[in-house]
Amino acid sequence: MPHVQRLLQDLVFYGRLERCDQEIAEERRGEGCGACGGRLHQAHYRRRPRGGPPVGLGATFSRRFSYCCGGCRARTTPASVRFLGRKVYLAPVVMLLPAMGRRFPPRVVALVRQSLGPSLRTFRRWLAFWTELVPRAPFWRTARARLMPPVDEAALPASLVDRFASGDDYVDVERALAFVSPISTETARR
Repeated sequence: MPHVQRLLQDLVFYGRLERCDQEIAEERRGEGCGACGGRLHQAHYRRRPRGGPPVGLGATFSRRFSYCCGGCRARTTPASVRFLGRKVYLAPVVMLLPAMGRRFPPRVVALVRQSLGPSLRTFRRWLAFWTELVPRAPFWRTARARLMPPVDEAALPASLVDRFASGDDYVDVERALAFVSPISTETARR
């Protein structure tokens, strides 16, 4: 991950993530309501994400795809590669900045962190999220079985990004985000 800061500022990369989220959302919408089988209608959430490129993300990054059943009114929010649950920073930032913290000197990480905006306190919360909360999540207990040999949970998220290493930083991060995308929904975090 030598080009983390460049990747986190690349509009093409975010465009790919947006298309991935649209595909996930449309697939979920096509399945209908999980409670009653009714038709799902658009009910997207407004978001003001932080940490991405200063300009150019456009209006599509200001919404989180979500649906509401036309029959029972139950809400369905599909998994996302752009957002990790209720975190205000974009998912790539929440994944890559802590991963950098395991690989680069603290002064380099501090410079990148300051350019993206999260405080040191927020950065530490993200480290705790990856090393303490993710390994205990029901989603992770099931998903980690698909990763053989097992990833080093103490080195998350860096060990997860490494697992998807293909030589292309963009593809590696996209695949790692897709793998953990179920944790972006409320039910996966319980």
